Amino acid sequence: MAHATVCVGFTVPQLLRGASRIFPTHPALAVLRHSAFCYCTVNGTIKSKRKMDHLERTANNFRQEVISQAKVCGITNESETVKRLRLSIANKDFTFKAGQWVDFFIPGVSVVGGFSICSSPGLLEREGVLELAVKHTAHPPAHWVHTECTLDSEVALRVGDLHGYQEGKGNAYKMGTVKLYYSAKNTSELLFKKHLLGLMNTFPGKIACRFHVTRQSSRVCEELQPHVTERRISEKDLEKHVSEDTLWYICGPPPMIESVSKLLSNLGVPRDSVFFEKWW
Repeated sequence: MAHATVCVGFTVPQLLRGASRIFPTHPALAVLRHSAFCYCTVNGTIKSKRKMDHLERTANNFRQEVISQAKVCGITNESETVKRLRLSIANKDFTFKAGQWVDFFIPGVSVVGGFSICSSPGLLEREGVLELAVKHTAHPPAHWVHTECTLDSEVALRVGDLHGYQEGKGNAYKMGTVKLYYSAKNTSELLFKKHLLGLMNTFPGKIACRFHVTRQSSRVCEELQPHVTERRISEKDLEKHVSEDTLWYICGPPPMIESVSKLLSNLGVPRDSVFFEKWW
């Protein structure tokens, strides 16, 4: 198998998307060496228009038939604005693939939420649980998670994604190297940073991460200092990774995706090498 390069750009609470899916609001850009799968991508130019309801935006997207009851069995504050929910899944037929989201049904709340799953399929297989990272917003489902949700609260979940899970460009390649650019307001909003540092230590030379903070008011802790840049992700950061075998994955709020897509276009990156979600 050949090796290729994959460059990924995304907002890591969209690795976790909050309000409408979970993981948004911290922009991040990652550079990966050809990935073996790309399931959550759409190419092209997106336009930020009026905010539609989750079900309206995703009406034509794939959804599993199974709707499962779930019970909240853990609540953790990942940051000042993001809560991680741990959910025990009642239906043994409930499954998902990495990169998919769930429709989130809350008794007594008419608006259906859409949140990305931030745990692995393996955790569901082993323990019968999955996890969501939800950012605090005024959107009713996210607001409920942050103000009313408690241990043993009951909800219902249904899995969906952009086109149905499919392996795409990159599945003929072995994993090469991954470079993640992850941006947030400050280091306290860099979700899962300890896990990312652990991955870098476990796979030296294979996985690297650069944290960008744009409004840091306190001193960066010693552990993070070698990995932190106090400014936005720039074109100069990205140009060093441009090559014909590099793939770019972007995850973040629509304006961030539009901005990074334009930077990559200016650098001559082909549109079919750039992937991002625009379901929200």
